[in-house]
Amino acid sequence: MPVELISANHAAALSATLAARANRVGRGFCSGVYPITPATDCMEYLCARKIEKGTVVRVESEHSAMGVCIGAAASGARSFTTTSSNGLAYMAENCITAAALRLPVIMAVANRTMGPPWNIWADHGDSLMLRDLGWIQFYCADNQEVFDTVLCAFRLGEDPRVMMPVMICMDGFILSHTIAQIMVPEQEDIDRFLPAASIPHQLGQTPHALGQIEVAHQVASHRLQHHRAMAVGVQVYAEVQDSFSGIFGRRPADPVVPYRVEDAETIIVSMGTIGATAEQVVDDLRQTGERVGSLRIRMFRPFPAESVGRILSRAGHVAVIDRDISLGFGGILWGEIKGFTGSKAVVQNFIAGIGGGDVRPEHIKDIITRLRQQRVATEPVIMEGLQ
Repeated sequence: MPVELISANHAAALSATLAARANRVGRGFCSGVYPITPATDCMEYLCARKIEKGTVVRVESEHSAMGVCIGAAASGARSFTTTSSNGLAYMAENCITAAALRLPVIMAVANRTMGPPWNIWADHGDSLMLRDLGWIQFYCADNQEVFDTVLCAFRLGEDPRVMMPVMICMDGFILSHTIAQIMVPEQEDIDRFLPAASIPHQLGQTPHALGQIEVAHQVASHRLQHHRAMAVGVQVYAEVQDSFSGIFGRRPADPVVPYRVEDAETIIVSMGTIGATAEQVVDDLRQTGERVGSLRIRMFRPFPAESVGRILSRAGHVAVIDRDISLGFGGILWGEIKGFTGSKAVVQNFIAGIGGGDVRPEHIKDIITRLRQQRVATEPVIMEGLQ
């Protein structure tokens, strides 16, 4: 399998390009794109690719970019876009539309702080702002994960049991602009993995409408259908992993990535690149005899509750590190996690790295030291001063 040295932005766009070419036997590919730092490199790379039976439309705003993707997916084409931060906020109305219409649009998000004041560095608050809209959400820790997850997202989102949009998140600059080696499959293998897209309710075959007005019981019925499809996403993703492994010879990362948790008394829970740093800290502390483990949440929606509960139920102390904050509440990941731990566990929220602060091994070690001194959890701790 060829190896390329590229950024995560380029990895996402290359993966989307290969998926687009795989649909040349179907209705083709169409993407709407608009630049915003740190996602611009992704759209620029995509614009430069040659895609048979496909086009990339350069529009005047993020709202229109998602509008193009909605139109493309509604016509049966495969569709992809990328954005970040306030661009995602401007796109939000159409993100709701894509989800509610059950259209498998794939979007790479280079996570960046919402402004003003303006800040262009990593923060999960932008994508988590949309966590309840009906998008499947993945958070990646390295460039290979970004590439693989975009491919898997097309297969997952287009599955008739799922049929909804998928968001692939990567920490802005930390991943989006970092160069690393990734394995890139041949197009013929991509074609085997991604059969032609088939959207049951696409326009242009039989007369019908999308997005018509509904009364209460119809809305409730559609929300129930969407909820059930979201819930089955973990199972369908496992099948996607099996297919990926059978064709490409390696398995994409699971919805949760546990690391040395079997006998861990203290577990660090995180998302994105903080998870990779946490694993380094675990190795360091294990050498001193400390029973520490790490749990990285990769699939945030649907939330992999069963796996999370099974792993965390044995821990006495749980440090949940959020690169986000729900103002007046605390960390969003912490809010999800704390219901899945043992009744006697001390589950402490640490908010670190918002605004792009560098969460280093020494910071995580400090978190563990502080946590072990606690007999009960306190209010979320905001780690200030991280540069």
